[in-house]
Amino acid sequence: MPVSVPESFSDSGQSPVANDWWKDFGDPTLNDLIARALTENFSLRTAWDRLAQAEAVARKTDGTLWPQVNLNAGYRRNRQIVQDQGVYGNLYSVGVAASYEVDLWRRLRSSQEAARLDAQASRDAVDAAAITLAASVANTWCQLAEAKALVRIAQNQIENNRQVLEIVTIQFRNGAASAADVLRQRQLVSATEGQLISAQETVELLQHTLSVLIGRPPERAWEQMTVALPELGPMPEVGVPSEILWRRPDVRQAYCQVQAADQRLAVAVADRYPRLSLSASAETTATSVRDLFDDWIGNLAANAVQPLIDGAQRKAEVERQEAIVSERIHAWGQALLDAIQDIETALTQQRQQALLLESVQQQLELAERTYGHNRERFMKGQTDYIRVLESLQSLQSLERDVVRARRTLIQRRIDLYRSTAGPWDLLRPELAQTTTATQSTIEDNQVRL
Repeated sequence: MPVSVPESFSDSGQSPVANDWWKDFGDPTLNDLIARALTENFSLRTAWDRLAQAEAVARKTDGTLWPQVNLNAGYRRNRQIVQDQGVYGNLYSVGVAASYEVDLWRRLRSSQEAARLDAQASRDAVDAAAITLAASVANTWCQLAEAKALVRIAQNQIENNRQVLEIVTIQFRNGAASAADVLRQRQLVSATEGQLISAQETVELLQHTLSVLIGRPPERAWEQMTVALPELGPMPEVGVPSEILWRRPDVRQAYCQVQAADQRLAVAVADRYPRLSLSASAETTATSVRDLFDDWIGNLAANAVQPLIDGAQRKAEVERQEAIVSERIHAWGQALLDAIQDIETALTQQRQQALLLESVQQQLELAERTYGHNRERFMKGQTDYIRVLESLQSLQSLERDVVRARRTLIQRRIDLYRSTAGPWDLLRPELAQTTTATQSTIEDNQVRL
């Protein structure tokens, strides 16, 4: 490896991680959404199409190792003028030609191996795209749960703030509060209504995002559904760095690209040496089909080609391929470092976010007690309204912060799952077909444009 891999990560749990990690959340709707995204998402389908192209190139390259055989047939009708009269004659021909390049220096086999490694890298790219897609769907679903929770919180806070407004208004009429106190509470009611509007907008936009991720037009399919943030289980086991890194498709993809570049370097080196080609052909001609196969002419030839003067083009190509190999090795090293950093970052954020959530929950408990104490004293005329307002605003802000902190903690867990997940069996979709109706629609749209 181009970099030194640590013996262990900074933290780890005890629970083993499955590749279908999202099932640990115990949400059937989320399971269904990810399953649909893995089969219907167009970006993932595009990755499958690139894989199909790479596999076709690999099969095409395999053909260079086999003899090439061509069959040709011909017919010609001649007209000659003999003693002022036209005389017609027919000429039939059939021939078979075969050619084969002897792979003396493994040039063809190295090219075949490079194409195979390109196809494997494309498969790793599909796996990486699938892992990223699953994490995106899970994150979006949890963001939707957070937004819906903020809607419920805002609705409850509006009702509570209106009740406080009634109390302040009564106190104002009794001379225990000022007009400014009433205006401040009205402003708080209006601000909370604005927060409700913002949360409702977020709910709608996240539903649009979720629809597109599963390959559907934007819609509000989950408007009436109750979506809750999942409860997290124990910290997952990260495992040994060397094993986890080789599970990651992006690391394997970078390694395949190094190997493919090395094979193409071998092709460039072999291209500087002689090539040996064998060819054979057989041909027959006759004036009638009945006599066509009576006489044959056969040829067998060998041809050797040695580059002598090419203006140093082949040497330059070898140097270019050497630079590409160096580039791929450095890219592989960077991929390893990025993967290690990705996992360590997820571990740190998971640990610190759990501590932050605990702190925010403690602050919320204290804020509830503070608000209750100040409200009681205000009702008895023992304190002014400003203290009630400050404690109420702090309480409501912390209610929202707890929900956001919980969702962020879940996102950190998803990041950890994503950074350590390996590939799993995916159902390959069929290639898209352009039908006559589809082609007509495309042409109609082009006419309109």
